[in-house]
Amino acid sequence: MTPRWLIVPAAGSGRRMGAECPKQYLRIAERPVLAYTLDRLHQAFPEAGLCLCLRPDDNHFTSDWVPFADYRRVPGGEERVDSVINALRAIEPLARDDDLVLVHDVARPCVSIENLMELAHHAARQPNGALLATPVADTIKRDDGAGCVQRTEDRRGLWQAQTPQGFRYALLRRALEAALSADGIGAAMVTDEASAVEALGLTPVLVPGRRDNIKITHPEDLALATHILAAQRPSGPTQETVAS
Repeated sequence: MTPRWLIVPAAGSGRRMGAECPKQYLRIAERPVLAYTLDRLHQAFPEAGLCLCLRPDDNHFTSDWVPFADYRRVPGGEERVDSVINALRAIEPLARDDDLVLVHDVARPCVSIENLMELAHHAARQPNGALLATPVADTIKRDDGAGCVQRTEDRRGLWQAQTPQGFRYALLRRALEAALSADGIGAAMVTDEASAVEALGLTPVLVPGRRDNIKITHPEDLALATHILAAQRPSGPTQETVAS
């Protein structure tokens, strides 16, 4: 089963990048990060409906970067969870409870077509949804609040969450709205969609992803993403033009 809907939150300011524009509009070979991300999603799921969550005052965006025939611009919120809820509400008249919805970070342009397809495959078959993730490989230290090591954490069983994350429409909406309710976990704790589903007592499935599915967050990540996209080009199915 392929996803009926794709939600791409793209309303962040990218403060940690220290750039003059949001990170989704930073350029790789004269094209913005956002364009690469949308191209990857379209190559995997060309028939899906896209909800692109943008700030109402976003003057960087142009629809020329959107390859989807079924596409809608949705107002982004202050937090990621607000953007996703806005998108879910925007498609309410068309969406069915069991429609598969994938949410993907706009700043992950390097996700492979194979990982996209595999995630959709698992999410369609799991009642609690699924997410791409990688086992933690580095030694993990917890600080004492004063810049010193308090202890080394046991990394066994720890995973780094990625996107996409996929859930049925009704479940995802229920989880996010419950998280933001008066007795919910709150927006600060909803760092991804899976965390809201987990708060309902449910257990999404971890789908092993590739480590080159990086999220562009810090300045050095842009150069790394440029190299990854270039390395993926000869053997992957993508058609993007990337500077070498």
